[in-house]
Amino acid sequence: MNARLDEAPAAASARQAGTSPIDRALSATMRGLDRHRLREQFAAQGAFLYLNDFLPGSLTARLAESARSLVPAVNRNYLPGHKQGGSVSRHTIDRLAPHIAELYRSRALIDWLEGITGDTLQPSPDDDPHAYALYYYTREGDHIGWHYDTSYYEGRRYTLLIGVIDDSSCRLDYELHTRTPGAQPVAGSIQYPPGAIVLFDGDKLRHRITPSRAGEMRVSLTFEYVTDARMRPWRRFISNMKDAIAYFGFRQVFRSRRPSDTSTAGRETA
Repeated sequence: MNARLDEAPAAASARQAGTSPIDRALSATMRGLDRHRLREQFAAQGAFLYLNDFLPGSLTARLAESARSLVPAVNRNYLPGHKQGGSVSRHTIDRLAPHIAELYRSRALIDWLEGITGDTLQPSPDDDPHAYALYYYTREGDHIGWHYDTSYYEGRRYTLLIGVIDDSSCRLDYELHTRTPGAQPVAGSIQYPPGAIVLFDGDKLRHRITPSRAGEMRVSLTFEYVTDARMRPWRRFISNMKDAIAYFGFRQVFRSRRPSDTSTAGRETA
């Protein structure tokens, strides 16, 4: 698999002009969306938005292909009473599926997300293994319990969930407005298919993934964007320990930096 989308002459010309094939594909899709209406919906739902058909089919198919090829690199984790599943961190993705980092840094995507959230967004720092990561539910009982995507950064942190593979009965259950003063919580449940997205403020949405059954497979891709990339040292320690134990293993989280890690410019997730 090539590191970039196959480039026809027109796409190569677009890249020379500063527009990547990924940006072009996303822009074509997003032109058909009413950003003003979606921004109002996002705000009315307490910083939450679900779209069941967002990512172009070509990009979704490539993500699914990469997700299947990365199965041998999955780090399995188990926290009794809370979660069970597998994860692949951004550091492994950078080595084995760098096109995912291109999608994460797509200017067209970030501009659209800023239009929905009303915030200026930054990619998470290069040493954050959660910046973009794949999450696997492939064994009976894989799940994650009720939680918030708590941000240890100084600013807000937005989570973008992207459906990649869903041959499962798993559902994303959620509760809106649990931290909105004076508001009554609103419960919901979705089974977002490949190409669908869920966008939310991690500190505001209470959510979980219900357990998978034997023989099922579910893979989701998570992008994390921040409004302020600063993090206090004690919060960094807590975040790193949480990532090492619950997601990616100590080797991925506390490994030595390699030059290749920067060539592609403690939280929960679903």
